[in-house]
Amino acid sequence: MTALPAEPGAPQAQSSSPFRAPQARWSGSPRALHAEWTKLRTIPGPRYLLLAAIALTAGIGALAANAVTCPSGGCQIDPAKVSLTGVYLSQAIVAVVAVTSVSGEYSTGLIRLTLTAIPRRWHVLAAKTAVVGGTTLVAAAIAVPASMLAGRLLLEGNGITPAHGYEAISLSAGPVLRAAGGSVLYLVLIALLGIGIAAAIRDSAASIGIVLGLLYLFPLITSVVGDEQVQRHLNQISPMTAGLYIQATTNLRALPLTPWQGLGVLALWAAGALLIGGLFLSLRDA
Repeated sequence: MTALPAEPGAPQAQSSSPFRAPQARWSGSPRALHAEWTKLRTIPGPRYLLLAAIALTAGIGALAANAVTCPSGGCQIDPAKVSLTGVYLSQAIVAVVAVTSVSGEYSTGLIRLTLTAIPRRWHVLAAKTAVVGGTTLVAAAIAVPASMLAGRLLLEGNGITPAHGYEAISLSAGPVLRAAGGSVLYLVLIALLGIGIAAAIRDSAASIGIVLGLLYLFPLITSVVGDEQVQRHLNQISPMTAGLYIQATTNLRALPLTPWQGLGVLALWAAGALLIGGLFLSLRDA
């Protein structure tokens, strides 16, 4: 039977296509990404901080490599880990960039405009995560190879060479490539951890304090525990201690976790923080 044409002015029936709802649901995502990228690149603070993180990663790595001397061999030195010493400090800068990308909007009231323009709050959090995480990825991809190159040149000058029984710092070697690539991922996960905590806490000072406490205070508390078994378990769940196992290229059997397991612990911390932060963002008023 041929369907009769609709009368002029009659209301149109809603399409029952199953593809319309998901399309509408995700239509705000590109807009959210563009908004977050615009905010990040037009504010000078994050740009300068990430440049400082690059310089600190390479600079501290170079200083650590230059300070190491053991020309006769036999010293327990992990050349790759020494070269990546700067990550230990530059992660604090990355955490500050990530936290302020969220909490800064609450302090200025900009978050209300953001959520008015993009009502789906999970889209806002996902966009912030993608933009800040992607920017951190680029910065880390510059900082880590620069640190490795400086470490290689300086360590060789100090006698830390394969001729003396040490591992060569070369990305063609599997463990060294894993240490370098894992350090890049480590910094990205630190950024995600900061975003999640800031989304839950909102206050810049408190969020930065919590992130830095997890990173630096947790290992200090662990170090004063007398029981070695308890200390081992605490190291296994410490986000920084476990996460930095990814940099190890020697004596891997002495570690409480494998390098990738350690980075996985940090990934769980970051995922948990983002989940809790997303729930707080969705359930509380701006």
